[in-house]
Amino acid sequence: MSDGLTVPFALTAGLSGAVNTNTIVITAGIAEIIAGSIAMGLGGYLAGKTAYDHYYAEQKREYQEVEVVPEKEKQEIEEILADYGISQQVKKDFVDELAKDKHKWVNFMMKFELKLEEPDLNSARNSAITIALAYILGGFIPLSSYFFTTTPRHGLYYSVGVTILALLIFGYSKNKAIGENPVTGAIKTTIIGALAAGAAFVIAKLVSGI
Repeated sequence: MSDGLTVPFALTAGLSGAVNTNTIVITAGIAEIIAGSIAMGLGGYLAGKTAYDHYYAEQKREYQEVEVVPEKEKQEIEEILADYGISQQVKKDFVDELAKDKHKWVNFMMKFELKLEEPDLNSARNSAITIALAYILGGFIPLSSYFFTTTPRHGLYYSVGVTILALLIFGYSKNKAIGENPVTGAIKTTIIGALAAGAAFVIAKLVSGI
């Protein structure tokens, strides 16, 4: 949503300094939102799919290792347990007991040696959908003003106000959700969006004047 607010905002602001009709701004804005949401969604899906593939590739390797070099794997378990201050006898008993079940043995190595949790393939799909929809929602906030105004410059005035308010709310809510200073988050997010839009507007004006 942060990208959805910022990128289309910068694009429409830049176009507002170069064209004289809202139709061009709206058409370009919608095209960017569609392309951006697809790209962002696919990026989210591929990231989730990569994590899924990586987990099972590592799991396959661990199964091979407990078969081919079990003593080495047992030593690795003892080293992990040593970090928790467990006595040698208890470590040995634990390793011997765990080694009786190959699947539990591999699961232990995945969690405590490789620090990997089993991923859900559906999470990649859900992530892609969430990212794409959030981008679309964010993108239409700065673009909406151009549907109700007669010139790009008037549209820009309303777009600036609506988008700055949205950036403030988003930055505040995001930081509050993750336990950071919400006021700092609101200010940072708004400054980034304003700088991007301002730069795009100035460049478009300069280019259109050449």
